[in-house]
Amino acid sequence: MRALVISGGGSKGAFAGGVAQYLMEELHYDYDLFVGTSTGSLLISHLALGKVEKIKEIFTSVNQKSIFSSQPFKVVKTKYGHKEIKIDHWTVGRNLLKGKKTFGESFNLRKLIAKSFTKVEFEALKLSHKEVVVTVSNLSINQVEYKSINDFEYKDFIDWIWISCNYVPFMSLVVKNSCEYADGGFGSMVPIEEAINRGATIVDVVILETDVTHYNSLPSTNVFSLLTSLHGFMFDRVEKQNIRIGKFVASNKNVIINLYYTPTVLTTNSLVFDKAMMTNWWQSGINYARHKNADLSEIRAEDD
Repeated sequence: MRALVISGGGSKGAFAGGVAQYLMEELHYDYDLFVGTSTGSLLISHLALGKVEKIKEIFTSVNQKSIFSSQPFKVVKTKYGHKEIKIDHWTVGRNLLKGKKTFGESFNLRKLIAKSFTKVEFEALKLSHKEVVVTVSNLSINQVEYKSINDFEYKDFIDWIWISCNYVPFMSLVVKNSCEYADGGFGSMVPIEEAINRGATIVDVVILETDVTHYNSLPSTNVFSLLTSLHGFMFDRVEKQNIRIGKFVASNKNVIINLYYTPTVLTTNSLVFDKAMMTNWWQSGINYARHKNADLSEIRAEDD
């Protein structure tokens, strides 16, 4: 059984889409299992359906308004050309006065997911042999949960995809089944182990960070940039732990793992969504996967 695993990474998910497109369309890999966290959860249903061009157009066209029904920050350009987030004091203050648990709300993303992944497509996917699994964090019981399309009806599965992407406290904290849920990346950023536990013998993994640690963050300029830096630090620790555990489990079960990291630091703030930027990253993903597999082919040829 071959599985595709896509990590979390916000707008950097465009790179993962490019890698997946190359693996599926040029190498003709036929995946039985798709497992995603956060932004990975947004991609995998359409990839499982083979609708690569559709998800490419949707994903690379997303902007802040597509996601936030209440946006807690503003995207601004610095004098050095970088994009940063600044607190929208009015929006944050209004949400706090209303007794909201988060600075912003992401109900627009829930609507976009339902509009983009229709009930007809959901039913077609359920009838196929492919399994799609999204990762969520249950904050009420401190557990990571994996939600398979095979276990839910349409509305519930759309909820789980949405929940998997909710980067609290900037996005919605969702109460479902009497529990509070948030972004799957808080507990499982790269769910390799889950793919193996579900029977995968070959796992292609797209990790939306560089293999070697680089200086990824600019100095904090406000409480929001500090929070994103703290989240980034935590997600980085979770990610590395997930990869170590995944490699360990794979070695014990003779599972082949192919890792696709980003070759460079794509962005210091994955909450910023820009069409031109993400379109370039999608193509970069294709180019990187092509280059990596060409190198592997040369190594195999030398070994023979």
